[in-house]
Amino acid sequence: MTEGAGIRDGDLPDDLTAAEAGMWQAFRNGTVYDLSSGDTVVDDPHGGHPWGPERTVRARIVCWLLLDGPPALAGRVSSLKLTGVQISGTLDLAGGTVVPYLEMKGCRFEREILLPEARFTTARFVDCSVPRLEAARVHTEGDLHLPRCRFHNGVRLTDAHIGTDLLMNQAIVYRDRSGRSIAADGMTVGQDLQAELLESHGELSLRSATIGVSLSLRGARLTNPYTRLALNAPQLTVERTLYLTPAGVGASMLSGATPARGTRIQRFECQGGVRLDDGRFGDAVDLERARFTFTEEQELSLRRVQAPELRFLGEKPERGKVVLSGARVGNLVDRASAWPGPGNLHMGGFVYENLVPHGPFPLAERLEWVAAATAEYNPEPYERLAAVLRAGGEDEDAREVLLARQRRRRESLPLAAKLWGYVQDWTVAYGYRPGRAAVWMAVLWAAGSVAFAHASHPPLKGDHPVWNPALFALDLLLPVIDLGQVGFWQLRGGWQWLAAAMVLLGWILATTVAAGATRLLRRN
Repeated sequence: MTEGAGIRDGDLPDDLTAAEAGMWQAFRNGTVYDLSSGDTVVDDPHGGHPWGPERTVRARIVCWLLLDGPPALAGRVSSLKLTGVQISGTLDLAGGTVVPYLEMKGCRFEREILLPEARFTTARFVDCSVPRLEAARVHTEGDLHLPRCRFHNGVRLTDAHIGTDLLMNQAIVYRDRSGRSIAADGMTVGQDLQAELLESHGELSLRSATIGVSLSLRGARLTNPYTRLALNAPQLTVERTLYLTPAGVGASMLSGATPARGTRIQRFECQGGVRLDDGRFGDAVDLERARFTFTEEQELSLRRVQAPELRFLGEKPERGKVVLSGARVGNLVDRASAWPGPGNLHMGGFVYENLVPHGPFPLAERLEWVAAATAEYNPEPYERLAAVLRAGGEDEDAREVLLARQRRRRESLPLAAKLWGYVQDWTVAYGYRPGRAAVWMAVLWAAGSVAFAHASHPPLKGDHPVWNPALFALDLLLPVIDLGQVGFWQLRGGWQWLAAAMVLLGWILATTVAAGATRLLRRN
């Protein structure tokens, strides 16, 4: 019988092998077609044990069933459910519309799977060995499942549209000729993208991808020693949360649930650069316990990211940079030990509204955090920190931050301005501690009163007030104000120099107090 003849009646084609005939009947019946032997070593699709012709079907017959298969038996729904089957040849469904339900478990593909621009309801490939999955612009109304599969030459999902969930938990993906393990630029996922415990050997590219709910890379290991980036996802949109957090290993648990006590935990690890520039996240970016291994040229780039919350709770990268320039977050949840040191942190234009430290994060360490982000003087990080502290009611800490800003600025000034800065710092702490001026004034007044009590002071005029050394000293110290003592008495020698010094010190104190008051009024 020729191909196509008798298909409407469900007759078997003449040239089918025994394995293919069984698959044909299982398709019509909607049942699972299982060719596994029961020996876990032999049945391992990723192992080296050969599977003979009794477990092999041609890819052409599989495509025939999916695209133009026989009708289902009475009272049944046709579907292709294969377990432990080897598919020879290229499974080419490019541009086709697959109506039957498709599920393959523990199968071995000899050549690549081609699904460009194909349409599915739901497609599941579970624990399969696949040379390569080529699925650019594939469209599914439901899920696309690829858990525990191994792809030896990469996966391409560029501009794919997944109606509900994309599952790649525990998958292992090796790079293709372009160096990418998973190329999913422009992909749209209606609900979750779960790639927990994923192993990616190459660049995982999600440029301009859109995820309808959450993107979970819990426990994933991304490695790319070949090029600069291990995760390349600029302009990524995730409606809820991006998880780069730990996952429980070997535990039967719902995604994201807290592992049971005693469960081994595998943290998210990335060897290679991470680029999340211009990303939009509806709930949070969670980096709890994440471990990043960079070279000196690589970085965790979060430029212009927007999220209600950034949980920066991972391990401090030993090398490389963390860049938050232009990012905007609501809550910055962090710990002191997570941030890199001076020269490796960049926060120009980084805006955060609240600080939620995990563990002790004293103000001195917070100031070191700001200093680490400003190799050259930049007032913006100090002003942002002060504004957040003031909004939280911590006015004293906010003043300390602004004082630290002035001291940092002083180091960039020329010598004369630097010396004047030291004077302002020693006297009234740049106006942020105005009480110091009163203390200095009281000390100088007391010292001057005691000194002038022993001074020779012949009158300059016949009509003069009664000599009062305390009022005379105060009249010297207070500029502009006249207390009626200076100008009536004649001082000579060292007393004249002392009076001049007190006038000069009075003007310095008054100037620094006025500068501090002006700065305070401008800030308010």
